[in-house]
Amino acid sequence: MGKALEGVRVLDMTHVQSGPSSTQLLAWLGADVIKLETPGRGDITRGQLRDIPGEDSLYFTMLNSNKRSITLNMKSEDGAKIFGQLVSDVDILVENFGPGVIDRFGFSWARLSELNPRLIYASIKGFGPGRYADFKAYEVIAQAMGGSMSTTGFEEGPPTATGAQIGDSGTGIHLVAAILAALYQRTNSGRGQRVQVAMQDAVLNLCRVKLRDQQRLAHGPLGEYPNESFGDEVPRSGNASGGGQPGWAVRCAPGGPNDYIYVIIQPPGWRPITELIGKPELAEDPQWATPEARLSKLDKVFAMVEDWTSNLTKWDVMEQLNAVNVPCGPILSTKELIEDETLAELGSVVEVEHPGRGAYKTVGCPLKLSDSPVEITRSPLLGEHNAEVLGDLGYGPDQLERLRAAGVI
Repeated sequence: MGKALEGVRVLDMTHVQSGPSSTQLLAWLGADVIKLETPGRGDITRGQLRDIPGEDSLYFTMLNSNKRSITLNMKSEDGAKIFGQLVSDVDILVENFGPGVIDRFGFSWARLSELNPRLIYASIKGFGPGRYADFKAYEVIAQAMGGSMSTTGFEEGPPTATGAQIGDSGTGIHLVAAILAALYQRTNSGRGQRVQVAMQDAVLNLCRVKLRDQQRLAHGPLGEYPNESFGDEVPRSGNASGGGQPGWAVRCAPGGPNDYIYVIIQPPGWRPITELIGKPELAEDPQWATPEARLSKLDKVFAMVEDWTSNLTKWDVMEQLNAVNVPCGPILSTKELIEDETLAELGSVVEVEHPGRGAYKTVGCPLKLSDSPVEITRSPLLGEHNAEVLGDLGYGPDQLERLRAAGVI
């Protein structure tokens, strides 16, 4: 059985997280992803946050599965020549350098499309054209400038970053969608195209419901928010669901930092909840029986639920609430997730062998295709595939040795 992107070749010039997260998804889907790195050092994350001296960090290995690695000094004459040959031989070029870096190497979009009219040239930038175009962007900067931080946290607290990497990996996933769309369009047009995603735009897209609420403010306070007062901008609302159905994280036994469960109260769920918490009379009481009646006192509603949950583990609560069709989810710690047997069985968390590190765990492919199963393989060693990739371009052993001696590869 073939892979979804079998036969598609990708030249991966990305580094750190946003770009590698995108090209890793392409590799998981079957594309031949050739990671181009600087000789001697490679992707900076190989050496960042190392837990084993001298070995590639988990930061690198968990973002570069299923790829091949070559090294190339783009500033050398031979390096530029080889790069041109590689560009001519691939379907997709992906990069997340600062604005203008590839141009300064002598490879503008005009030059690249001349070398390969079918090339899809995909980039991640911090911002789109305009005022912010030349500013540097990192994960939390994207969260800050895309609407996430201002709407995350509790009412009286500071803006808060989310642990989900919506700026980096979130942008990478957006880029995959754009690349696949361009690849499909090429089947009809025969031409490649320029594809770009800005980190600020990706975060903004993920925060669209907050822009929805910004406009709703013009018509009065947001009733589903627990906040006591409203100004002219969407406030931080703690663990409120922000949607049509109220939800909150309530404490469970034995009271550890992640002994919480998130509970959503839909109209049909109110009666079974009242029975579980030992207050069945509230199902008929007009002061509590309808969503409208409960809306102004959701803090009291969830306080009653917490009186019940605080004597049970989050797993017990999950079982009891699911038995009566009440949506809920325990807060899972990173330790619980990495040790979760169900996630392991599903391939959501997988164990991979590495020649230097030994075994490590990483995320599996979240995209499930019935005819294109994904097997996660380890990240490449620096320059591991130089001979293999350059050999395909016609470089023999003597030429490769000359290039190594000259510092080109």
